[in-house]
Amino acid sequence: MKSNKIYWAIAAILGAFLIFQQLQAVQGVDVKQAQSMNKQGALLLDVREPAEYAELHAPDAKLIPLGDLPVRLNELASYKDKPIVVMCRSGHRSSKAVAILQEAGFTQVSNVKGGITAWESEGLEVVRK
Repeated sequence: MKSNKIYWAIAAILGAFLIFQQLQAVQGVDVKQAQSMNKQGALLLDVREPAEYAELHAPDAKLIPLGDLPVRLNELASYKDKPIVVMCRSGHRSSKAVAILQEAGFTQVSNVKGGITAWESEGLEVVRK
């Protein structure tokens, strides 16, 4: 009986952790959290178009446009179980990218709320054309 309770407790903890990860991905992280995660080794993935990226982007952001993402997932294979923070201009395209990545089995994906617009508004470093 005691071992059953332990298994249920472990299952509940794992379930809560997975729910937390899903909520974080759906609700997203703010730009300061994203910057901090990037500094700690998370991949900062920009899913805008090349012209948008060339004009303005966050330092160290890897560009893979949303339309190319499904066929370029292999480029992100080393991040399958590592944190990825996804950004676009405002957060709409990046939320779609989060869904694509999660469906492909990526386990630690978060949407950057407000995208590069919020990043720049917060005074965080950007690379300009």
